[in-house]
Amino acid sequence: MRQDPPRILVVDDDSQFCDLLEEYLVELGYAVVIARDGPEALEKFRQNRVRLVLSDLQMPGMDGLELLDRIKQIDPQATMIMLTGFGTIETAVDAIKNGAYDFVTKPVKLEHLQLIITRALEKDNLQKQLGRLRGTVLMLLVFIPFWLFVGAWLALRLI
Repeated sequence: MRQDPPRILVVDDDSQFCDLLEEYLVELGYAVVIARDGPEALEKFRQNRVRLVLSDLQMPGMDGLELLDRIKQIDPQATMIMLTGFGTIETAVDAIKNGAYDFVTKPVKLEHLQLIITRALEKDNLQKQLGRLRGTVLMLLVFIPFWLFVGAWLALRLI
């Protein structure tokens, strides 16, 4: 069974930066969706099965923190990495507190970004596996007592 490559949404008002990231990420085997601002990013997030969002912090209109908040309202499990050329420790702390996976300053070292993306997607996979395992455990906790009861009832009928 062939699995589709993880889809990454890149949000930045700098078209050259978007093109550079798109080329690099496609080369790494990812599917890439580009948005130039927050409202377009929300629309594309809703339309596509996005596994990860890379967003600039400072954009006209809706900034990256507001976009993060809106995306988390749509999907609380969404993974988002913030990118900025104007990074302060305070801004990074705000982004992480609001649910960003990481905060990367520009100019971006592509190899460093690749490592962060890999870790973010691994974390996402582990969270999904944990959710499936919790469902399986819950199902077993519900059905095992039922079948024990049925088995005991059948054993009593045979006596």
